Amino acid sequence: MPNHEYRKGILLAVSAYCMWGFAPLYFKLLHQVSATEILIHRVVWSFVFMVIIMLFIGGFSRLRLVFKQPKQLLVLTITSILIAGNWLLFIWAVNNDHMLDASLGYFINPLLNVLLGMLFLGERLRKLQWVAVGLASIGVLVQLISFGSIPIVSLALASTFGFYALLRKKVNVDAKSGLLVETAILLPVALIYLIATLDNASANMLTNTWQLNAMLMAAGIITTIPLLCFAGAATRIPLSMLGFFQYIGPSIMFILAVSLFNEPFDAEKGVTFGFIWSALLVFTLDMAYKRKTTS
Repeated sequence: MPNHEYRKGILLAVSAYCMWGFAPLYFKLLHQVSATEILIHRVVWSFVFMVIIMLFIGGFSRLRLVFKQPKQLLVLTITSILIAGNWLLFIWAVNNDHMLDASLGYFINPLLNVLLGMLFLGERLRKLQWVAVGLASIGVLVQLISFGSIPIVSLALASTFGFYALLRKKVNVDAKSGLLVETAILLPVALIYLIATLDNASANMLTNTWQLNAMLMAAGIITTIPLLCFAGAATRIPLSMLGFFQYIGPSIMFILAVSLFNEPFDAEKGVTFGFIWSALLVFTLDMAYKRKTTS
């Protein structure tokens, strides 16, 4: 691959994860709108934005092929439910002062991906990967036993996105077509909800200020652009290198939660984060060693 394409891939990867990391700032601006209503607008405007993008760059021919495959449509129906659940929980976490939990969830996610790969894709874990998964598990168990709680929000975010990624990998549909089909599947439910709640919705576009309407419509951009950047990066740089950048998003969320929004970073979170960060360090060292031995 040409060197400029490689550099472009790195730039796209960093851009995607930075946008995901700073996304909570956008949702904080919509704190007066319920998480469900933000999700509904996210679905509607992501669909609209994807249609516009595909009108300009093409891809409808691939879309027609997807609609001729009932099995692919079934899997995409499941992934649409998983990603909607992930979006809803993430928005709720950000706007209810649980951004640290969201950050932890996305730190756990790459470790869960490795475990899911072993369970469902027949992938074998290397020794250091077992150590990483073990450390992460200890972190959750310590919180459960010592503090009598379990990071439900973090685990739910990690598992919904982990199973989403697993099924999207198995269904083998490109990012643009997949996202358009997923939002198209969710669109009827979203429109019915919007119509049914016109009287009491806090995000009724017929009575909103134009500024709030513009913010709600921006949900399509906030959702779609980083995903397309990620897809562009994935085709230009090795997956192992892409893995090095995946900690940018949750790291930004962590810094925002502690420094800007003053979420309490207590002993309970400190212990769990400590084990997860140790696990990620081992996981990253394993990826670096694997890349060195195969290059």
